[in-house]
Amino acid sequence: MEMGSEIQSHTSIYRCKRVAAFLIDETMVQIDSDQAWLWIAVEPIHRHILGVYITKHRNMIVAESFLRSLIKIYEKHTVYSDGGTWYQEACISVRLQQHRLHSSYEKSIVERTIEYLKDRTEAFDDYNPCMRDGLCNLRHV
Repeated sequence: MEMGSEIQSHTSIYRCKRVAAFLIDETMVQIDSDQAWLWIAVEPIHRHILGVYITKHRNMIVAESFLRSLIKIYEKHTVYSDGGTWYQEACISVRLQQHRLHSSYEKSIVERTIEYLKDRTEAFDDYNPCMRDGLCNLRHV
């Protein structure tokens, strides 16, 4: 899905039948000389990856879009995040009543998952670097 210069990509890694909550977080990744944001949602009990977004920006609009895509697949659930203001605003926008800060245990689950994905992303970029100097739209990622 393309929104102006914003590239968004959603991938359902594993389609869970039972979802207790969404543990969500984002991290910056380096793709060649560009910076992008990797957004991830994890199911806390079975630790399944529910969704992944790669964007050029980190803001409430992107967080809202990510939450809407998760709700469309898994319905509404409590959102646990690190307290970024964009999550609270996005939850209000999609009419999710339950937004909570995750505990240190939940934080460790999502952080380990993000590190796992970042390691794979960096390895991919090392072996398949972008060849489009200055014209990269991150679609190859």
